[in-house]
Amino acid sequence: MLSARHFKIVLGSASPRRKFLLQEAGVSVTVRVSHADETIPPDAKARDLPLRLAIEKSDAIEIAANELLITADTVVVLDDKILNKPADEEEAFDMLSRLSGRTHTVITAVCFTDLRSQHLLDEHTHVTFHKLKDQEIKNYIQRYKPFDKAGSYGAQDCLPAGMNPCSPEEINFLRRIGKPGLAEKSFTRKTEEGITAIKKIEGSYFNVMGLPLHKVYCQLETIFD
Repeated sequence: MLSARHFKIVLGSASPRRKFLLQEAGVSVTVRVSHADETIPPDAKARDLPLRLAIEKSDAIEIAANELLITADTVVVLDDKILNKPADEEEAFDMLSRLSGRTHTVITAVCFTDLRSQHLLDEHTHVTFHKLKDQEIKNYIQRYKPFDKAGSYGAQDCLPAGMNPCSPEEINFLRRIGKPGLAEKSFTRKTEEGITAIKKIEGSYFNVMGLPLHKVYCQLETIFD
């Protein structure tokens, strides 16, 4: 387990997936949700936005002298345009239809803040979708209600059976911390009702879930060293 010594780690996110990944990696966290405005400005550049929002979320949460705050933001980018969290079923259907049969980029930025310093990192992953049928998309939206997910999907419920989605770097990391089966533990898809949307993942699987766990863990080791 990662030792935080005298620091209390605060996760500034309501995402159950980020909390799950950190706790499974042995990082004890307290959740303190940010209420920062996540409205995307009209002049926002897709590849800069996650860092900007991660910092804004950090600025919106007060911390004590013995606390380290982790905030993050994930965006899905297709044709240099941001696919944010869908407002309703119609928007979710539109997003997944646009992703169908194409490759998009998932960018997650993470901000580590204490009262003395701030550290930033980000990760880019390329995800290729199979061509999806309209009914498959509708069934997925009805069953999984992906309204809290950028791009209207969760990688953990869109994988084909038997696929190891982790990058070689992630596989080595999971072995190092004694959690080689963490990816499989994250899967939420039920065979009879899931959607086999993902054809290929180039880069970090956990980044697509919302947190590049291997990079975050290494950054925490550096901070606590």
